[in-house]
Amino acid sequence: MNKKMTSAEIGKIWAVHMGNTLSQCVLSYFLQHVEDEEIQTVVNDALSLTNDLLERTNKLFMDENYPTPIGLTEKDVDLNAPRLFSDLFYLYYLKYVAKAGLSIYSTAIPIMLKPDVKEFILYSNSATIKLITKVNEALDKKGRLQQPASIPIPTNVTFVTKQSYLNGVFGEVRPLHALEIAHLFDNIENNVTSKALLIGFNQVAKNDDVRSFLHRGKKMTSHHVEQLTEKLYKEDLPAPPLVDDLVEATTIPPFSDKLMMSHKIDMFSMKIRTYANAMSLNGRRDIGTMYGKLIFDTGRYVEDGANIMIDHGWMEQPPHAVDRDYLASN
Repeated sequence: MNKKMTSAEIGKIWAVHMGNTLSQCVLSYFLQHVEDEEIQTVVNDALSLTNDLLERTNKLFMDENYPTPIGLTEKDVDLNAPRLFSDLFYLYYLKYVAKAGLSIYSTAIPIMLKPDVKEFILYSNSATIKLITKVNEALDKKGRLQQPASIPIPTNVTFVTKQSYLNGVFGEVRPLHALEIAHLFDNIENNVTSKALLIGFNQVAKNDDVRSFLHRGKKMTSHHVEQLTEKLYKEDLPAPPLVDDLVEATTIPPFSDKLMMSHKIDMFSMKIRTYANAMSLNGRRDIGTMYGKLIFDTGRYVEDGANIMIDHGWMEQPPHAVDRDYLASN
């Protein structure tokens, strides 16, 4: 067993650390305004977990003699800024970002070899599952927990006998199967929260490039919600409603433009993962084609956001391999 972290371990710890520096800023601000006691408890638990994970990543970096990434700091949040979102939005937000965390941890587990790093990832995954369970319970108590559609229980096991099972536009088109419904619902739920967050960020952004980028993201997310929802509505299945009304009418920024750009690039990157996962479990050509287009749109948007980050000197460089050609030429 290697004593030093592998590239996979360094990369995952770096991503977890960076994400939690952002969460620390956002959740600290949320706690300044939350009034509902039940929601306050959940947000406080989330911030406690964030602080805990940051302490653990700091130690892992220190043990490795690896420079601790800066990420986002107290300079990127104004705790005295007016409320930007309602209390209820905090629950939707926590579910949204917890999913992103789980997507990092679950893919990391099989490739973590160093015992302390493996233990950290397993702990992070378990703690985040507990958090998202609390969020769902709180949403349920508020009557705002959205459930995917119910479908009939089959009376017997059947097998696909016709190639038309894969049709999506022409010929006989079958109803959506359970996994297609599940991932359509999940992606709509993510996009609905993302859209509300973009509305709020767009209201308070200072830099023209950032404001234009966020506005474009809002329009694109609205379009994605429409396309995904249409697939469910066409078969008389329910979809999660918008939560745009949970954004307050303020233009005073609680977050720096750097934080808002970092946040949306991270979350749109997660969107690529969730679209690709949905695409891999799909069985209809029309849905596969739709996800392919959504991934392409999102990828271009993330790249444009990265260029803005680079232009403003906001993008912290992830760990990377040795440039052998550079060494050889110097």
